[in-house]
Amino acid sequence: MGVVPFPDGSSSPAHLPAPTTPTSSPGPAPAAAVSGAPAGGAGTKGAPKAVDKETTAGILFGIGAYGLWGLLPLYFFVLMPAGAVEIVANRVVWSLLFCALLITVTRSWGTLSQALRDRSVFGTLAVAAFLIAINWLTYTYGVTTGQAVEASLGYFINPLVSVMLGVLVLKEKLRPLQWAAVAIGFIAVGVLTYSYGKLPWIALTLAFSFGLYGFVKKRVGPKVDAVTSLSVETVVLAPFAAVTMIYLASAGTATLTTQGPGHFWLLLASGVITAVPLVFFGAAARRLPMTTIGLLQYSAPVLQFILALLVFKEAMTVDRWIGFGVVWLALLVLTVDMLRTARKTSVARRRSKASLKST
Repeated sequence: MGVVPFPDGSSSPAHLPAPTTPTSSPGPAPAAAVSGAPAGGAGTKGAPKAVDKETTAGILFGIGAYGLWGLLPLYFFVLMPAGAVEIVANRVVWSLLFCALLITVTRSWGTLSQALRDRSVFGTLAVAAFLIAINWLTYTYGVTTGQAVEASLGYFINPLVSVMLGVLVLKEKLRPLQWAAVAIGFIAVGVLTYSYGKLPWIALTLAFSFGLYGFVKKRVGPKVDAVTSLSVETVVLAPFAAVTMIYLASAGTATLTTQGPGHFWLLLASGVITAVPLVFFGAAARRLPMTTIGLLQYSAPVLQFILALLVFKEAMTVDRWIGFGVVWLALLVLTVDMLRTARKTSVARRRSKASLKST
């Protein structure tokens, strides 16, 4: 298995601890992006410029996606006094409306209808929906209760958990450096448990819910695009979210209409804030190799960690710094393994092409 999921709900094969889009972005990738040559054929003078343009666009889309995910804690912070349950309920409902708008613009209602009728696709995405709901609730709770540092930890250790799930669930064989990274990760959890005086359950819940989410999403594979996938998942969750919003309103604890127009529109904007990074990520994944995406993915938890320290002023003891340092060491080992494997694969492909040309 090995899938690395992300804050938007996307996931990827994680032998490389790198996110690849779990569901491809609508529309085929341009020929130049796929083949490395312009549409006019190999050997034309415009080839290098075309590739550079696509790569630049991919990097910008990737920075946009991970930058927005990394800044999510600020959004949740300005939504206070709304709690985690209300925020997630609004996020689901308004995401569904925004997805409906996107599907209308892209004329993808047929694709969505097909996904809803396909029992295997719908059933798989229904399971994924509840896993991502757990993840969203846990993350929002962590940020809104002054535990954003631990929440960022969950996304740091997510690649390690995904690799471990590959061994436990799919009986995959790991390379030596992957084993080393997982072992170091266990040491880090031990150090952080000692530091917190309890198991860092927020981080572990985030990492495992995302890891399982990625495993489930991988079963859907390329059958649905990213927007359709998110739409189906929000269709599943929307009834529960709507009931929750009605209950909170009847109990007098909802903040949607009680904190002024600014707060109202900020909560409604959760649909856009959920879907836009997903679209950016899909655009980046079509244009960039997995190694580049894999390196970009760490920018989100880094931003979250920096915000927790500098903006939310959360405390970091020496023990916690040590624990995080061990986690970062594990990620460094995993990244080195990823780059080495990608380099070997690239060399093997070049040799294969060269041998084919010589025959």
